[in-house]
Amino acid sequence: MLSRVVVAPSGFKESLSAQAAADAIADGVRRVLPATAVDLIPLVDGGEGTAVTPVSYTHRVGTHFALLGSRDTAVVEMAAVAGLSLVPRALRDPGATTTYGVGELIRAALDTGARRILVGCGDSGTSDGGAGALQALGARLLDADGFELPQGGRELIRLTRIDPSGLDARLRRVELLVACNPYNVLCGERGVARVFGPQKGATPAQVEELSTALEHWAHVLTRDVGRPGVDLRHGPGTGASGGLGAGLAALGARLLPRFDVLLDHLDLDARLARADLVVTAEGALDHQTARGKVPAEVARRAKLHGRPVLALAGTLGEGAHTVPGVDAYSGILPAPMALAEALVRASELLTDATERALRMILLGARLPVTRTLHAEVSGTQRPSSVR
Repeated sequence: MLSRVVVAPSGFKESLSAQAAADAIADGVRRVLPATAVDLIPLVDGGEGTAVTPVSYTHRVGTHFALLGSRDTAVVEMAAVAGLSLVPRALRDPGATTTYGVGELIRAALDTGARRILVGCGDSGTSDGGAGALQALGARLLDADGFELPQGGRELIRLTRIDPSGLDARLRRVELLVACNPYNVLCGERGVARVFGPQKGATPAQVEELSTALEHWAHVLTRDVGRPGVDLRHGPGTGASGGLGAGLAALGARLLPRFDVLLDHLDLDARLARADLVVTAEGALDHQTARGKVPAEVARRAKLHGRPVLALAGTLGEGAHTVPGVDAYSGILPAPMALAEALVRASELLTDATERALRMILLGARLPVTRTLHAEVSGTQRPSSVR
């Protein structure tokens, strides 16, 4: 019945890479269907693994960014230097963290002579609007007395002027692309500080502080650096990675839907079309999944070919049942357990959950189908229905 299963998961934040998640699911499939062909397609969304996964097809450079093909395209992974997983839980403060390291990586990519730089956004631990990246690239952020601001999102409320004269001149000669979630915007009620600040450790008071600071940042950034016609407050993707999207857009970067950029080399649609079943996964399946997360994109594409989709998740939240294209879903935890234990055992739990789900699918396929027959009637008599 199932001759080919496509396994296309995202990573589980702070726990499993996309490749590790794919391997764990494949192990579960093979426990139940040892003769079935399993096609592994680990998917990144611009966060952790962005500069690693494509390198399996190209050329790896160091540990923080990659050069693709003829080495004229560099891939910079934001999460490699400013990711949430790099910040110990007890020290998380999105008002203090910075994207300065992202700017340093862009500079390092410029040093290689790359003509195109792709920045993958996701899994960030920052909320500085990309201010740190601009500082690393040579911009000066000045307060009312002309002194340069310290790094961190909360400092932006004191920003008076941006001096862009020291920006690396090589930025004008490269194509700067940002692979991001277009649903994420910098400011407003669904601004990045309000939506993602609590996940990064912000208290309610800090969320308001950061929201105000980023509103001010957007105003000054637009005035002193921004390009005509570019909306840095509400433009699609401006809130990516704590507002890094807005900072780089001000420098002329193009903000592109991440899956349009990151999935091109995988031939994903053709591989989904050949599947009898598609299994996807992520750390949390909830109302935000449909807003640009990997399982939603996999399900959308799978449905173009009429393929059934099973989604597995570390946790199931509000809205898990509303993800378009997902036919069935399941959490991987067999019983309540501490988060620390779940993170350590994630691979084992994902494999076991895959096995359980597939056994249920096979059981359902063996159940007899009961057909309800309606007798022909006349007049106003109506046939009864059996539910």
